[in-house]
Amino acid sequence: MTNTLKCISPIDGSVYLERPVLSLEAARDVCARAKAAQGAWAARPLSERVQLVRDAIAEVGKTTDRMAQELAHQMGRPVRYGGEFGGFAERGNYMADIAEKALAPTIVEDSDKATRKITREARGVVLVVAPWNYPYMTAINTVAPALIAGNTVVLKHATQTLQVGERLAEAFHAAGIPDDVFQNVFLDHDTTSALIAERQFGFVNFTGSVGGGKAMEVAAAGTFTPVATELGGKDPGYVRADADVDAAVDGLMDGAMFNAGQCCCGIERIYVHESLYDAFVEKAVAWVNALKLGNPLETDTDIGPMANVRFAKEVRAQISEAVGAGATALIETFEADDGGAYLTPQILTNVTHDMRVMRDESFGPVVGIMPVKDDAEAIALMNDCQFGLTAAIFTKDADAADAIGAQLETGTVFMNRCDYLDPALCWTGCKDTGQGAGLSELGYQALTRPKSYHLKKA
Repeated sequence: MTNTLKCISPIDGSVYLERPVLSLEAARDVCARAKAAQGAWAARPLSERVQLVRDAIAEVGKTTDRMAQELAHQMGRPVRYGGEFGGFAERGNYMADIAEKALAPTIVEDSDKATRKITREARGVVLVVAPWNYPYMTAINTVAPALIAGNTVVLKHATQTLQVGERLAEAFHAAGIPDDVFQNVFLDHDTTSALIAERQFGFVNFTGSVGGGKAMEVAAAGTFTPVATELGGKDPGYVRADADVDAAVDGLMDGAMFNAGQCCCGIERIYVHESLYDAFVEKAVAWVNALKLGNPLETDTDIGPMANVRFAKEVRAQISEAVGAGATALIETFEADDGGAYLTPQILTNVTHDMRVMRDESFGPVVGIMPVKDDAEAIALMNDCQFGLTAAIFTKDADAADAIGAQLETGTVFMNRCDYLDPALCWTGCKDTGQGAGLSELGYQALTRPKSYHLKKA
């Protein structure tokens, strides 16, 4: 009997999609075809590869209405937000823009005595394991620069967003990228691990859970295959005494609640200077109470169901445990809350770092808010975490934000904004968030290897 992957729609719990997984033998054939195609692809002029990726991005843009509808069915994001093409195109086209410079040789010497230079070579076949929460944008982060740099790509998408990999393959092939250069596959965990252990890939990029990242590293152990990971997060926001409270509420609450809180760099804990604490909490509660929880296919829905009932169950458990330990839940249960995937967004006060809701990743629409007396206390609390992806500081003092940022254990420091991925900056993390360098010029360095030339002239 063939194993299958099932996408259960969070809208109503029905099976939205089901796809058979590849056998190990069939998956090996995918890798063999990707390896066979890689040399000819890398030999094509860089300008051609860049243009083909741009054309593929444009092809995806022809179906944005369909994208929004399909994402609502697969992972619950409301259609009013229009899918992901804006960020998808911004990221992919930026990597196309900088490719020539980022992949250019570094010339150390070019004289009558010698030429010394460092070039960048494709790693070969790149495995991209993409997550469901921003399924188009997270995939393009690696797919675009990998292809542009001369690699072939095998994409394994999350079960919750099975259709996204198919849509990307359709668009990339329609744009003229050869079938074997970009392949979408349906794999189970065991087959994926076996392929990595067999050294079928020259590079592995994984975005997902800490457990998943560990499994990737275990599979790659001893193969010397580079594994880039972007895993869990518990991103903090800090509202300094000089902050614009209204702007801080708008920014941080959107960062905490958008996409039902299912953002890699979403805000999961907030520290507010004690002088602004009461005002911030009052405005934050009003902000959340203005949201409409409901069916994501309805255009007036602000926040849809979580992508899976089990995700909502974990968030409910964290909230319940916190309240049992003395936290105060400030949001009354919304009418649409069904005890399943549809979950009331929640604000918690009287929280401490002894509570899981302030320590473990929630990945849902809940945020704890704590008062702090000064920068030093805020820094200590922001760093009191096993994760390190982003941190947001709301202040009118850029020098202070810079100084605080230097003391934070994080991959990105924001001032007066949050929950945004700038393709010109390196997307990276530390601690249990994993290690990797996505986007920016550093993204190309990760997806290629250096080769040195020392050509002594006779």
